[in-house]
Amino acid sequence: MTTAYTLDQVRCFVAVAEELHFGRAAERLSMTQPPLSRQVQKLEHAVGVALLERDNRHVELTTAGAVFLAEARRLLTSADAAPALARRIAAGRAGVLRLGFTAATGFSLLGTLVQEIAEVMPDVDLDLQELVTVEQLEAIRRGELDLALGRPPFDDPRLDSHLLLSEDLVLVVPEGHPLASLRRPVRTSDLRDVPLIGHHPTKARYFYDMVVRYVDVEHANVVHVVSQILTMCSLVGAGRGVAFVPESARLLGLPGVRFCDLAAVPHAVVELHALWDRESKNPALRELVRHLRAVHD
Repeated sequence: MTTAYTLDQVRCFVAVAEELHFGRAAERLSMTQPPLSRQVQKLEHAVGVALLERDNRHVELTTAGAVFLAEARRLLTSADAAPALARRIAAGRAGVLRLGFTAATGFSLLGTLVQEIAEVMPDVDLDLQELVTVEQLEAIRRGELDLALGRPPFDDPRLDSHLLLSEDLVLVVPEGHPLASLRRPVRTSDLRDVPLIGHHPTKARYFYDMVVRYVDVEHANVVHVVSQILTMCSLVGAGRGVAFVPESARLLGLPGVRFCDLAAVPHAVVELHALWDRESKNPALRELVRHLRAVHD
C-alpha cells in the first residue's frame, strides 16, 4: 500500500536521477547527503517500488525509476508554474471567458473584439456561443455565460452593460431596384407599394420595435417574416422585397443588393452592448470589462 509523497521528495529524486551521484545532487540542492538519502528512501516507500539501484560506487535508475523520472519532471514543471498561473488568473490575464453573440454581431463587431481579447489577454481561453439576445441574458443569469453581445432592451438590475457600437439603420434593396437610383434618402412614402421582408416580432424584437417606431410600415406589404439579418439580405438579393437592416450588413458582401439611407430614422440608432452579471467573480471578465470601458468609450 502506497502513502503520500511530497514535492521535496520528488525534487530530491530528480536531482539524484539526473546527477546519478548523491554527492553532486546534495551539492546542487544545497543540502547534505544523509537527509537527501532519507528523502529518496521516503519517496520509494511512498511509491512502493525501488526507483534507484545504488551501492558505494554508482547510482543507476531502475526501469520503474526511469518512467517515474519523466512524470516527476512534468509534476515539478506544473508545480513551479502553478503560482504564476494563479497570479495571472487572479489578475484576469488567464482563465476562461464564455462569450455570447448574436448572428448579426458575427459579421460586425465579433471579429474585432476577439482579436482585441487575444492581444490584451493572450492566455485567456475563449468559449464562443451564438445565441439571440434573450437566450444570452438567460445564460448569464444561469451562470453559463460571462459576457453577452446583445441589443436592448435589458432592464435586469443584476446586469451591467457598456455600449460598444452605434450604427445606422438602412434599407437593403435588390440591385437595379428603383429605390437604389434615388439621389436622396428613402422616405416612408417611397415604400407605399413595395414588398417588405419584416422582422419577427419576438425573435427579432429589437429591430421589429425600431422599424415600427420610426417607419410607418404597411403591414399588408410584408411578404416574409424572418429573424436573422443574413436571411433578410439573402431574400432581398433574390428579389423578394426590401428590408431594414443595420449598416454593418454591408460587411456581408452579398451580391445583388444595394443599401440606401433612410430619411425618417436618426443616425446611430442601432446599438450593440456588452452585458454581464455585475456580481460575477471571474477575474478575466473584470479585466475585459476594464479594457472595454477604456477603449470603447
